[in-house]
Amino acid sequence: MTIYDELKARGLIAQVTDEEEIKEMINNGKATFYIGFDCTADSLTAGHFMALTLMKRLQQAGNRPIALLGGGTTMIGDPSGRTDMRKMLTKEDIDHNAECFKRQMERFIEFGEGKAMMLNNADWLLNLNYVDLLREVGACFSVNNMLRAECYKQRMEKGLSFLEFNYMIMQSYDFYHLFQNYGCNMEFGGDDQWSNMLGGTELIRRKLGKDAYAMTITLLTDSQGKKMGKTAGNAVWLDPNKTSPFEFYQYWRNVGDADVLKCIRMLTFLPLEQIDEMDTWQGEQLNKAKEILAYELTKMVHGEQEAEKAQNTARTLFSGAADHEHMPSTQLDAALVKDGAVGLLAAMVAAGLCGSNREARQLVQQGGVLVDGEKITDPKAVLTTEALTEGVVIKKGKKVYHKITL
Repeated sequence: MTIYDELKARGLIAQVTDEEEIKEMINNGKATFYIGFDCTADSLTAGHFMALTLMKRLQQAGNRPIALLGGGTTMIGDPSGRTDMRKMLTKEDIDHNAECFKRQMERFIEFGEGKAMMLNNADWLLNLNYVDLLREVGACFSVNNMLRAECYKQRMEKGLSFLEFNYMIMQSYDFYHLFQNYGCNMEFGGDDQWSNMLGGTELIRRKLGKDAYAMTITLLTDSQGKKMGKTAGNAVWLDPNKTSPFEFYQYWRNVGDADVLKCIRMLTFLPLEQIDEMDTWQGEQLNKAKEILAYELTKMVHGEQEAEKAQNTARTLFSGAADHEHMPSTQLDAALVKDGAVGLLAAMVAAGLCGSNREARQLVQQGGVLVDGEKITDPKAVLTTEALTEGVVIKKGKKVYHKITL
């Protein structure tokens, strides 16, 4: 099976500009391709997983990846998929985030001479002269066409800043620059980036009279169509200090029955033949599939030792035994203490178990919370400072355990 056929069989390909050309290039290791990563936080998330594993697969097939850090484009902010303007970050914050991204990417991709490249678009975007850019690049873009792009259309009602309106031009310029200076002939990205990517291929065609190609990756969504990679309103981070290996493992262990095989197919490197055999699995076998998914992804991000540890802890907790040593934990801020106690709802929100007091209240009232093994249904319940000093274990639903201390 060719690499292109494998990507299709895994359900990874959403849209392509020229299927036959792209197939020929990546099957024969002729693609030098890039994927952009805007540095909006100090860690990559589970949402970046698709892009990272795609780069790894294509590199293994002999193609050359370019990981493009968005030190320049992050100064503007991508409006795609947003209902509001992104928070503007300082250059220092963006540079710090870029360094964090570098360290995490090295777990997935081999960088070095003749291997993958890591570049930062700040190196060329921040030095551009505005009038020169307008004359050289701006003349190639139709405002009418830009406003028809999905990423802008959904923002027109609430308002789109001129700053964000320039994002498509900046991303297109990246592809134009990489094509000329690094022989980059393909761009990959999430399906929500399609309009921006077409802007790049069109700019190269108009300025240089040459063909460049684009392919989008299927967005990872659950059976309800919601983007995966978040829990209780918070991102699932690849940084172990932001999302512990156990919490990371548990996120994937708890995916829905309808989603587990799709996730295994799209995200892991298990052979397709092995995955196809799982298609008939039902009931308890699907729990086994979830363990496989969680273990494989945790091993990829955090290493085999952490994956083993997370799996053993999960099995121990699920059997009813306690394993406080490897359980995710949160030390509460002393400012939450009032009259010698912390409200249960406030503690759950602070620990990231719920995204809001309202969500926590509903969960408690529905009987979905145990504190040290005892079901609590009163949303006014409190955790005493004495108990918190020892450590309180909250169980949310059937599978989520969290230790809270003061």
